[in-house]
Amino acid sequence: MLVLTVYILTFSVGFPANVFTFIILLGKTRRGVSSSDIFLLNLTAADLLLLLFLPFKMAETAAGMTWPLPIVLCPVANFCFYSSIYLSSLFLAALSVERYLGVVFPLQFQDRRRPARAMAASVVLWLLACSHCSVVFVAHYHPGGNQATANKSVVISETSVVNGFKVDGSKMSGWVDFEPKGLTNSNVKISRRGGATNSGVSKISNPNVLDPEVFKVSNPKGVKVNGVVANGVMANGVAVNGVISNANASNPSTPNGANLWDLSAPTDTSQTPNGSSSSSPNATDVYKCYDDFSDDQLSFVLPLRLELFLLLFLLPFAITIFCYINFIRVLLARPNIPSEKKQRAIGLAVATVVNFGVCFAPYNVSHVVGFMEKRSPDWRVYALVLTSLNAALDPVVFYFSSTTVQKAMVKVAVTIGDKLRAVGGWPWSRWR
Repeated sequence: MLVLTVYILTFSVGFPANVFTFIILLGKTRRGVSSSDIFLLNLTAADLLLLLFLPFKMAETAAGMTWPLPIVLCPVANFCFYSSIYLSSLFLAALSVERYLGVVFPLQFQDRRRPARAMAASVVLWLLACSHCSVVFVAHYHPGGNQATANKSVVISETSVVNGFKVDGSKMSGWVDFEPKGLTNSNVKISRRGGATNSGVSKISNPNVLDPEVFKVSNPKGVKVNGVVANGVMANGVAVNGVISNANASNPSTPNGANLWDLSAPTDTSQTPNGSSSSSPNATDVYKCYDDFSDDQLSFVLPLRLELFLLLFLLPFAITIFCYINFIRVLLARPNIPSEKKQRAIGLAVATVVNFGVCFAPYNVSHVVGFMEKRSPDWRVYALVLTSLNAALDPVVFYFSSTTVQKAMVKVAVTIGDKLRAVGGWPWSRWR
């Protein structure tokens, strides 16, 4: 609920603010455009890209961090979402470089301060961010990745993997026979066993389940249970060797107190080329988007995430800090510069550094932690939420970066204040 609330607040604040800024900057380009304006326009476009795909993240969060939308939208939405994050960090760094060169080397930089060069740099930054974030498509279509898990009826073979369980060929022993309630004197016997290995039937293994419950159904007379002939083996609610389990059916209990899933009609599950399983229309697939990576996927996803941390976060962050420290130092040392401009410069530097530290740092640190632990950290989802706050904080950067945006925001604030005073002024003056 907290994650969803943050997403909704970010969208509610960030979308109108960025649309307003984008319109103001586009209007300014008719009178002339500077390098700073081009970088601000690209930064605003990156924020709008994130905000346009933020509702997809809202839907995913509302569905319990599973993907409720068509699977084909998963890589597209995540590609745009992650690309916008790194585009923001790159263009914030580009703005810091532009400010630094303009103040520290005003004469040398004046001749090179051309919009065409800023446009070329913007194209390079877009290509850099998008090319690295294309790993989302590679991971999605890589064999064995992001399996859709059927939470209803499935049939698996000796080599299948379903819901994280793998048939490993080990054997069960020590069977205890009993009759299910309601089927006495029917020759239907339920053999129950968990744990020990010997001969008999295959068991399902899972690193998170140390001692799975396995049931073997013996039905020589072909007695039907819920309209289906009961025969075969079932473990932990998943069918093995031809018996179908139904997690949504009622659970008849055994004399020993164990629960046994009812048996339903057979449902085939086939393996698709990318490793995900396709089940019958009656099965409800649960799909986790860009999550639950296989070992093969992690072998290239984790190193690439480390590269994202180094190239698209740490390097821009270091450049930004260096540029703004020297930018402010030189600016404060010049007595002929108005104090208002100095305050704007300090506000711009603080807003940018806070943006990097609060919004981008936790998520990118998760790349390093994941690379060291060889898995995605559990808190990664909360770090990702902070990155979306960038779209709501960037308007503060716009305010300190552009006098045009600043004047427009002040004008809007004054207009809103006048209307509020007009609405509330009459009863207030009457009370006075």
